[in-house]
Amino acid sequence: MARLEQYAPRLSATGGLCPRRERIAKQLILANLGESLAIADLAQACALSRSHFSRAFKCTTGLSPQEWIRQQRIQRAKELITSSSLSLTQISLECGFCDQAHFCHMFTRSEGVNPMTWRNHHSRHKHQVIAA
Repeated sequence: MARLEQYAPRLSATGGLCPRRERIAKQLILANLGESLAIADLAQACALSRSHFSRAFKCTTGLSPQEWIRQQRIQRAKELITSSSLSLTQISLECGFCDQAHFCHMFTRSEGVNPMTWRNHHSRHKHQVIAA
């Protein structure tokens, strides 16, 4: 006798997202990092309610969806800071922050230094590695 649970998409045994839903959510986030992302849209893509999705996402990743998005935006900003000559304003908009002030605040909170200091330190370190 077949069990209904075999066929229905399920959460993982720990209450988190199943691997397919986790992949869908993360791919959607990363593909739209520079855009405004509504948790309701992520939940809809995973066929879950907003609250259920938020709980399951946190259970799976250890972070709320908003915090995970923020970390991905900061990571992308760090990549752009070290690999481009874009201004911090351009980088902040490219990474989905509403303005440079908010970007600087979130970056400083995450990295312990403001983006300009971080850029100066990493460009100096990059030049030292190249010169060696």
